[in-house]
Amino acid sequence: MQVPIFTVDAFTNRPFSGNPAAVCLLENDLDEDLHQKIATEMNLSETAFIRKLHPGDDFTKSSCFGLRWFTPANEVPLCGHATLASAAVLFHVQKNTNSVLTFVTLSGELKARQVEDHIVLDLPLYITHPQVLQEVEELIKAAVGDMIVQDLRYSPDTKKLLVRLSDAYDRSVLEELQVSPQRFLSAEKTGKVKGLILTLKGNSSGKLKGHDFYSRYFAPWYGVLEDPVTGSAHAVLSSYWSEQLGKKEMRAFQCSRRGGELKISLRNDGRVDIAGQIAIVLKGNLTL
Repeated sequence: MQVPIFTVDAFTNRPFSGNPAAVCLLENDLDEDLHQKIATEMNLSETAFIRKLHPGDDFTKSSCFGLRWFTPANEVPLCGHATLASAAVLFHVQKNTNSVLTFVTLSGELKARQVEDHIVLDLPLYITHPQVLQEVEELIKAAVGDMIVQDLRYSPDTKKLLVRLSDAYDRSVLEELQVSPQRFLSAEKTGKVKGLILTLKGNSSGKLKGHDFYSRYFAPWYGVLEDPVTGSAHAVLSSYWSEQLGKKEMRAFQCSRRGGELKISLRNDGRVDIAGQIAIVLKGNLTL
C-alpha cells in the first residue's frame, strides 16, 4: 500500500525553520497500530493523519476531514502546527477548492482558512489559573534553576504549566537558556503536567512592531524534548498574555533553535485565531 506523505515546516515561510510536521493522506483506513509506527519512523514532534469521513469524499473538493496527531511516543489531543501543515497540504498540494476546511479531532471541530499568504487556525482558547510554587518547585528548578519567576499558571484542560520569567530578562536570555528536559521526567511524575511553557514579555510598541511575547515549549512526557513552534501552547499563552497586556491582537515568537512566528487574534466566541505561514519541503509516498 502507498500512502502519500509530506513534510511541511509550519509557522515560517522558509524551509528548515519553523516546526516540521509530517502529513499523511489516508485514502483508506489504516490499521490502528500503524499510526504510531509511522509517527515513530518519521520522528518529528508530530505526524498528522488526514482521513476521509465518508466513502465519496475527495481531498480536492470535500471541506470536512478527520484529523489525528501522533508524537513519536503517543497520540495527542491537539497539535496546532500539524493542523496548519495539514491545511497547507490540502490547500496547496491537493488544490482544495474550499475557502474553509473543517477537521474533526479529539479537540472537537477545528477550522482552517487561507488569508493572503497565511493559514489561519480556529483553535480553542485555554484559560490558566494561578499555580502554587511549592507543588511544582522541583520541576521549576529543573527548568530554570535560580532564574526569577514572575508568574506561574496552570491550564488544567491541557495539563500545561506556564512559567513567566521576570520582565528584567530579555529575549536573548530565553534563547540562550540551557534546558535539560529529560530531567523534567524525574521532577514531575504525578501526571499533572504534560507540557512546560517558558514565556517572557516582548518588546512590542505601536501597532504590530516587534513581538508581544516570547516562549519556549517542552513536552518530554510526550516524547518531545523541545518543540520548535507550538500552536497548542499558544492556545494557552494567548489567553494569558491577552489578559496581561489588555490586547486581543498579538504577535508572538517562539525562541527555539529553528524559531517561528505566530499572529494571534482572540475572538468574541471564546476561541482564538492563530495564523502562520508554511513551507512544503518534502513530497513522497510511504510503502506499507
